[in-house]
Amino acid sequence: MPPRFEIVRETGSTNADLLARIRSGNAPPEGFWLIADAQVAGRGRQGRNWLDAPGNFMGSTVVHLGPDQPPPASLSFAAALALYETIIEVLGRPVGVTLKWPNDVLIGGAKFSGILLEREGAHAVIGIGVNLSAAPDIAGRSTRSLAQSGPAPDRDAFARVLALQMDRELARWREFGLAPLLERWLAAAHPAGAPLSVHDSSGVRLSGHFAGVTDDGALRLSLANGEVRVIHAGDVELEGN
Repeated sequence: MPPRFEIVRETGSTNADLLARIRSGNAPPEGFWLIADAQVAGRGRQGRNWLDAPGNFMGSTVVHLGPDQPPPASLSFAAALALYETIIEVLGRPVGVTLKWPNDVLIGGAKFSGILLEREGAHAVIGIGVNLSAAPDIAGRSTRSLAQSGPAPDRDAFARVLALQMDRELARWREFGLAPLLERWLAAAHPAGAPLSVHDSSGVRLSGHFAGVTDDGALRLSLANGEVRVIHAGDVELEGN
């Protein structure tokens, strides 16, 4: 089924809107995207605000969960790969795009997008924000927009490519499972041995080197003492960026 789009001039959060529809019994079909020209309460990971700008992409879609599927949390890898493939297709050339655990897509080590995965019962909502035309200034974090790599992509044309790539990744996720998904993610991610620091939800900071991921997608962090720590949730920073 081709993707369907609903575009609103302004809303608080496209993720919150879709979650509200699901709770009211009006879950949209898969392939549906709610896209906003402006968000006044956009959210990122761990409750952060997501700052938008005119011409940027802000949208959310729904995935219906079922038995015998990979863990719902692994949809963050599928979404990151969909966005990765979209950037390559839209810009038409390599631009230093890499993936960072768990679902960041970077250009030249700078953040230009955000992915937020939330679950409501048998449904997952995936929200994606992309700096197409402009990037906010965030203290202590390198950011950029796609407009810094060439002409800013048209928002609606970008949405069509992203929606089709997301459809493809969902089909692969269901048919082939998590292992090949993680293999493709690792091929596009920062290399093994890359220096990382991880801030967990309690504020503890660990520094080490990237040692891949576990079979279920958790981060493996090699510490200076030789211990390999498995990280299931946290903020990751590439050292030197």
